[in-house]
Order: sequence, then C-alpha cells, then structure tokens
Amino acid sequence: MLADSDTRWKWGALTAQRLVPDDSEAGRRLDGFLLRGRATPTVRQLAEVGVRADALREVTGTEFVRAMDREHYDVIVLSLVGGAVQAMVHGLAHAWRGAARRPVVVTGYVGVVYEKLADGLLLRHGADVVLANSRHDAERFREVYRGVGASADSVVECALPFLGGARYDEKARLGRAHPGGTVVFAVQPSVPDNRADRTYLLRRAVEHARRHPDREVVVKLRSKPGEHTTHIEELPYQKLIDRLGDGVPANFRLAYGNMGEVLDTADLLVTVSSTAALESLHRGVPTAVLTDLGIREALGNHHFLGSGCLASWDQLDAGHRPEPDPAWLARQGVAADGPYETWFDAARDRVAELAAADTLPPLDPYYTRATAPGYLPGRLARYGFEPDGRPRPGATPEDEARVGGLRRVVRHTMREAARGAYRHGVQRVAPVIRRMGEL
Repeated sequence: MLADSDTRWKWGALTAQRLVPDDSEAGRRLDGFLLRGRATPTVRQLAEVGVRADALREVTGTEFVRAMDREHYDVIVLSLVGGAVQAMVHGLAHAWRGAARRPVVVTGYVGVVYEKLADGLLLRHGADVVLANSRHDAERFREVYRGVGASADSVVECALPFLGGARYDEKARLGRAHPGGTVVFAVQPSVPDNRADRTYLLRRAVEHARRHPDREVVVKLRSKPGEHTTHIEELPYQKLIDRLGDGVPANFRLAYGNMGEVLDTADLLVTVSSTAALESLHRGVPTAVLTDLGIREALGNHHFLGSGCLASWDQLDAGHRPEPDPAWLARQGVAADGPYETWFDAARDRVAELAAADTLPPLDPYYTRATAPGYLPGRLARYGFEPDGRPRPGATPEDEARVGGLRRVVRHTMREAARGAYRHGVQRVAPVIRRMGEL
C-alpha cells in the first residue's frame, strides 16, 4: 500500500485489510510505502492513526514502481492524490509491459468527494478497481467515466473503511463529570482557509463552553504545528487560541488522538464538512454541520444538503440537536441496513476474482499522450516519469550508479537541500506571503 499523507495512510491500510481477509494458511502481510513529499506523515501521526504495517519505508514514485516490479504482491492499494495515482498507473503499466502476471491495482478516495470530481476521477482511471464509498459516489463515478467514453467497470461500491465503533447510547453517558455531555468540534486543516473565519469558529466554540458550564467542549485537532496532513494547515488553531486574549473556561480544551477514540466520548459532533461527520453519523452520535459561514462549495458543507444536519452555532447554543435523514444516510453508505462488514463484500469478491485470474489485461488509463498531450506530461513529470511511463533520466538507482562517488554525494546533498527548501517554502514562507496579501 502506497500513501502520501496520514489520512490516506489510514484509508489505504484499512482498505487493504478489508479487501484481503486474514484467513489463509499463509496469513496476510501488509507492506506500507510512504510517498516522499510535503505531507509525508510523521511517526506520531502514524501512531495516532493506529494502523500498523508489517514493513514500512519512504520512497519516491520511481522507487515504488521499481519495488513493485521486483517484489511479488497480489494487491496494490494506491491511497494518493489523483495526480500521483495517475503517475503510478503509468509507471506500473510501463514496468509490467509484456508480463504474464501482475498485481491487482486498487484506488479510491479517503472521504467525502465534494470538489474536482471529474479531475480526480479521470486521474484515477486505469486502476483495476476504483472504490466508491457510497451508492451516491458509485453512480457519480460511473457517470463521469461513461461521459468521456471510458470503461466504468472498475467502479465498485463499498463504504469508508474506518466507520464502525460503539453505537451512541445517551443513557450510558449519565453521571459523568460533565452532565451536559461532551461537544466535539472537529476542525479541518484547510476549511475555512482564512484567519477571520477560523478565529470566528474557535471563538464560537469557546463561547459555547461559557454558555454551558455543564458541558465539555473539545476542539479535535488534526496535527501539531509543523506537521502536515492531506491539506496544508496554514493557520493552526493552537496558535489562534493564544490570540483570543481573554482566556478559556475550564470546560474547554484542545485534543489530539484517534478520531474513533474521541467519538467514544462525544455527545455532539460539530464540524464544517469533515469526514468525521460520517463517522459520527454512522455511530448515531448527534452531528451538526455548520452553516455560520454559509453553505458553499468552497467549504464542502454543500455535500450535506438534505442530510438534516445543517445547523448554526446559534441554534446549537439554544439546545438544537439535528436529526439526520435516513434516506440521505443510506445513499451515503452510513448507518445502512445490514451489517457494516457486508458493504465490502462486492469489493472483496472483485479483488479476489482478479487476483485469481491467470492473466490480467495491461493497465489502460484514459489519459494518454493522445487524449491529454498538454496535461499528462506535467502530471507524470512531477513524480519522475516520462509521458510513456518510463522513469525520467536521473530518477533511478542505475542513473545514480553511473555518477562518480563524489558527484553522487553532491547530487544527493543538493537534492535533499532542494527538497527541504521546497517544504520550507510551501509550509512556512508561502502562508506568510498570503497572509500579508490579506492585510
């Protein structure tokens, strides 16, 4: 399994475990690969996710393809941003050209798909299996593929792999330290994307704690300052809270940790549009999707139209508890009829069928030099590949071996320095420049 961030590691590892049951004589082995980049997760982030692999290493795109060509695997899960999936599909297709057998390639999305539907889907086309996390997504995915004349046979409906956990029982929560319950505000690294809106939401959470001293208000954070997730967090809530100036009440706190463990103690989940809302709804925890900043595509909360969960802080302050619409939940793969585990049967059967086949056809992505000559080369070059899937010059160990010892050391040092400068620019300098532009 190859992932490029902490959230995609979580989705990819759990998906791999659900697709390949651990009931064979040989057992199941999960080898994890982290794609080197600006969002490569730290050890702390991986530990917080709580999903372990039998082996783990950090690689570049070309190093991953080389490993997949040399080592034997039955299934490869690509848990990546769309452009990276497309690069790996082309790289693997080139590496496996003429091979009698190859692994099954699986990909999908880590959560709610509320933007760049066509762009992201077409970049994932070419994998043997493209997982859709709900009936709603499966229908949209097939429509996009058929709309460009590409095969939609790869789309398989399942569910998010990290749903589950204990069902919410309000009566079992009575007699706790906070009799009014625990309100969890699940923040997001990139939504909203400006200081004013993020400060507003944080201040409203603090005010809710003041208005209801019998409740505990917990702000669930995604990362520590300096760490990065799927999206870059330019304005961490940890820093914003220091600038409120008037202190915070004793029943208000910040928290890290696994979302599932946080939901174990939640009586109300509040968010702008986080996938945590789906986890919460699946457990039956009262869930509110905020409308304070409007219902807008840029925020992603438009995805929850018809859910019955849209509400404002004013309404929550007054005691409102949203009631989710059962039909909407069913279409989103949440709290569906029947055991949750059965939602992976179709995907598990499809992967098993492909893995057992004597031969598989070559990977056949929609994007090629014929269909997207002005777009594909740039997508692939970013990860070290030529437009036909070949590694670019200088991207392989063989290229390095041709360089003398001193030159190799110098080149490696320069590359690491450039990579560090890039990360610093993206994570530190660029946010400052953007904030200055807002003044």
